Order: sequence, then structure tokens, then C-alpha cells
Amino acid sequence: MYAAFEGMTADEAADGVAAIKLFRRNDYGVIVLDGGIGELDALSVCRQIRKSSEVPVIITSSGGEEDEILGYYEAGADDFLKKPYSGRMLMARINALLKRSRGKEDFVPRRIIYEGLCIDTASRSVFIDGAPVSLSPKEYKLLLFLAKNPRKAMSRETILRNVWGEDFFGTDRTVDTHIKLLRGHIKPYDRMIGTVWGSGYIFR
Repeated sequence: MYAAFEGMTADEAADGVAAIKLFRRNDYGVIVLDGGIGELDALSVCRQIRKSSEVPVIITSSGGEEDEILGYYEAGADDFLKKPYSGRMLMARINALLKRSRGKEDFVPRRIIYEGLCIDTASRSVFIDGAPVSLSPKEYKLLLFLAKNPRKAMSRETILRNVWGEDFFGTDRTVDTHIKLLRGHIKPYDRMIGTVWGSGYIFR
């Protein structure tokens, strides 16, 4: 209801299982989880979300003990709101998270996770199923650029401009060569980097 007043749309899930199904079918700006949901609790739902997405998550609960709150943050929650709360307070938290994650073009989450592929942007490290992977600086930058723009077809020219810079005078083959090397490093998740024939590449 409050989201509608702000010009937003919202979906509701009856329980944690339904919440996961909605998450997998849609691209949400923020997810609000009720700590008291039934089957598949908020902790489990948050952990499932974090396996493939860095979408901001707010968890609400009538509890508030330190261990409970810490558990939510350890599961990957971005914010915690104790019940009872006002609609204005909830929307203020939602808007703050949206501003942080979408309002700034240079915003990059601490970790970008897709299945077993994890990019730690703070340490500029990449992990495959928990094991570190050695990438060259350019391979890392290429992977990060694609992962920050999922499901968007990127032309070779766009990739060159954003990864190599405006002053680079190489050819399209430079991108193709680095994509091939990158795919070899991130197996079995190399399938996430798809080829858009005649154009460029897409991160699925």
C-alpha cells in the first residue's frame, strides 16, 4: 500500500517458498522479508537470494535481540527494521537503499554473486565455488563490467570503451581474445558469458 503511494509496484508472497519463486521470475529493486514468515524463514530466503543477487534486502521482525539481528546481517541482509514500524519509516529505508544502489552510477556492491561465481570488489578477487581464481587486471575488469550489466547485450565497441578506455586503439579481436581467456578461468560458469552473434557478448 505504502509503495503505491510512492509510485512503486510491489508483489506479496504468502511464505518463503513463494518469495523465492517470485524473486527468480522478477527483477526487484528492493526485497522486504518478514522474519515471521512460515515455511522457509527469512534467514533461509535471504541466503538463497544472496547466492545469485546483491539486490538490497530489508528484514522486519518483532524480535530485536542482538544475536537475531546479527544473524540477519550475516545472511546478507542490508537493513533491519523492528516491528511495529510505520509505513513512512519502511519507505524511508526502501528509498535510502534504492538511492544507494541505483541512484549512483558508480555504486558497486561489496560482492557480486552468481551461483558459485563470486566477485569481491573490495579486494578485486574472484572465487569459483569458494576457490580463488587468478585473473589479469584486464580480465578482472572485463568480468566486472559484464557482471554489473546482466542480461544486457554489450557490443565489442562498448566493451572496449568501458574496459580499455576511450584512448585504446586496438581491434575487436582484443575483446574476443580476452573473453576466451576469461571463460577458461571461470569454468564451469563460463556459460554465463554468452555470445551475441555479430554484435558482442551478454552476461546471463
